[in-house]
Amino acid sequence: MLRPRLVGILNITEDSFSDGGRYLDPAAALAQTRRLVEGGADIVELGAAASNVAAKTVPPEEEIRRLAPLVDALARDKVPLSIDSFQPETQHFALKRGVDYLNDIQGFPDPAIYPQLAAANCRLVVMHAAQGRGRAQSLDLEPEEVWRRIQHFFDERIPRLEKAGISRERLILDPGMGLFLSRRPEASLRVLRGLPELKQTFGLPVLVSVSRKSFLRALTGHDDLAARGAATLAAELYAARRGADFIRTHDPAALRAALIVSQALELPARPISG
Repeated sequence: MLRPRLVGILNITEDSFSDGGRYLDPAAALAQTRRLVEGGADIVELGAAASNVAAKTVPPEEEIRRLAPLVDALARDKVPLSIDSFQPETQHFALKRGVDYLNDIQGFPDPAIYPQLAAANCRLVVMHAAQGRGRAQSLDLEPEEVWRRIQHFFDERIPRLEKAGISRERLILDPGMGLFLSRRPEASLRVLRGLPELKQTFGLPVLVSVSRKSFLRALTGHDDLAARGAATLAAELYAARRGADFIRTHDPAALRAALIVSQALELPARPISG
């Protein structure tokens, strides 16, 4: 099992479902970013607007206001940086600042930004979401319907981006998880099981984001911190075994340690010092 790249999540928001309000202060956010990197994050992803069902709308100028001091500080620290936004104005800001990754939960639907994307060097996380535009919704979709929608979405979106001059090698696929797929937890399980098929079909790296998602709470019946962490880690290890190339997580330190042990168990027996 190759180790996936770990994307540490930092929400600079009031109402993210797991850590809203904790990192609105730039100093607190910068300290958390450094903890994520020390814990093993290869990339830090900043999100300045929550995308859950109950989240408030955040205008792009407010997203940019929240992001700007952190983007500047992390550029000085040379931390690989991703920006999570579906707002074109915020995406323009990120591109001008030379971020390494741009993540759009709508999968870059607006052709107006394609020339800027084509001229940039950053990698693009092209995410599928059942609701199409906007934040997550609580849709009631059967697992196989979700799987068909994912395949249809990437069948359409990848050629569209390539036709606009965006190199295929820059694309990373995110099939979505939790309420981005369906209120039924079985839909997320179906997608996790299908990761090898998704990679084989499209020949592109895949990012998985199961961290603290609603389907884990539905499966375990618990929402306390310990249950969320344990359920997340189990799903993340499974995603790694199924070939996820990137895993987006709130706790890279725990995942890195679990991956080290998991990989050691797969190696031939040898003495371990200490």
